[in-house]
Amino acid sequence: MTKYIVVVGASRGIGSELVKHLAIDKNNQLLALSRNIEKMSTEFGHLTNVKSVEFDLDSTNLRAKIETIFSDLPRIDILINNAGKLISKPFLELTEEDVRSCYQVNVLGDFSVIQAAIPLMTEDRAHVVSISSMGGFQGSVKFPGLSAYSTSKAAVASLTELLAEEYKDTNISFNCLALGAAQTEMLEEAFPGYQAPVSAEKMAEFIADFSLNANQWIKGKVIPVSLSTP
Repeated sequence: MTKYIVVVGASRGIGSELVKHLAIDKNNQLLALSRNIEKMSTEFGHLTNVKSVEFDLDSTNLRAKIETIFSDLPRIDILINNAGKLISKPFLELTEEDVRSCYQVNVLGDFSVIQAAIPLMTEDRAHVVSISSMGGFQGSVKFPGLSAYSTSKAAVASLTELLAEEYKDTNISFNCLALGAAQTEMLEEAFPGYQAPVSAEKMAEFIADFSLNANQWIKGKVIPVSLSTP
């Protein structure tokens, strides 16, 4: 059976690897979203079951824009909210624009995309998977300079729990993965020179399998996925 899968934040790192891994199964029809359409065209242009669309989470009228994009889909079976914006600055140096932009991409973007997706999640076992961070996981080790990013990712985890409760009597499952370090450009921005124990490709394989299968057993959970600190 064909599965219609949306990956938000698909142009680099884990998002790019997710699209390529999920596209191996030709029964999967993927919509890849990112503001970097050139990168997606290069990465996915040869994949016949992937459609790439430019979509900037840090923009106005977000819900109307994503509803227009989704209007071409017959339904959505799996939504993976993988986009993330990281700002690494000492707390007193953070500007209002820094915080606003970080929350726009990491939190408000998820709100708008999920709101637009829910009416199309009509089949049994639809699944929304939001990608958070160990930095936003309660009780985890925290790091200086990441207050905007980590608090926004904590909000993503809380949103997952709230939506799971609100939609508990429907066919839609909501889960959140709080990722530890994987070797990506974003990790290098936050921790220059640090070598993660997991590649972006291997983390993507885990997320893909979780997105396809875990909602048989798991709903409304925030799950840490980490081999290291950070």
